[in-house]
Amino acid sequence: MFHLINLSFIVMMNALILFDFSGASDLADWTVVNDDVMGGRSSGAISLNSEGNGVFEGTVSLENNGGFSLVRYPLGNTNVEDFKKVLIRLKGDGKRYQFRLKRQATDYFSYVAYFETTGEWQVIEIPLQELYPAFRGRRLNEPNFQGDSIAEIAFLIGNQKNETFKLELDQVSLRTND
Repeated sequence: MFHLINLSFIVMMNALILFDFSGASDLADWTVVNDDVMGGRSSGAISLNSEGNGVFEGTVSLENNGGFSLVRYPLGNTNVEDFKKVLIRLKGDGKRYQFRLKRQATDYFSYVAYFETTGEWQVIEIPLQELYPAFRGRRLNEPNFQGDSIAEIAFLIGNQKNETFKLELDQVSLRTND
């Protein structure tokens, strides 16, 4: 029995859950930002479905120079120095999305990685060091993520075309290489 408990403890030490969606999840701190902040006409929303998963869905419109919808979640200053990758369990719609994070809430830019969805449940794995700095769709001449803390995570869709979208989220976590 001792080994079983010890093994469970080790497994738990190799992971940090940033957000676990469930029927009891409070989405009050999740914020949607659409291109209407710049005059665009896109619309997005986040809600819980009957299975308890977070659902980020809406419509992206290029009208009035728009073209994106984003949902973000503040983490305070979560220490990530022992972790090497982000794991996201999700079900997409076959479209391309961005996972984004900020080291500090006051940063004007985000660290970004694109991922493709299959339309089925999948686990997206993103090494933290592969997240690159970007601002308004442009890569910055700065190093990739090397921080020891994360203040915010976000998901964005902005594929430079009019489209509907639906991203079903189950869990976002950090893992060591183990």
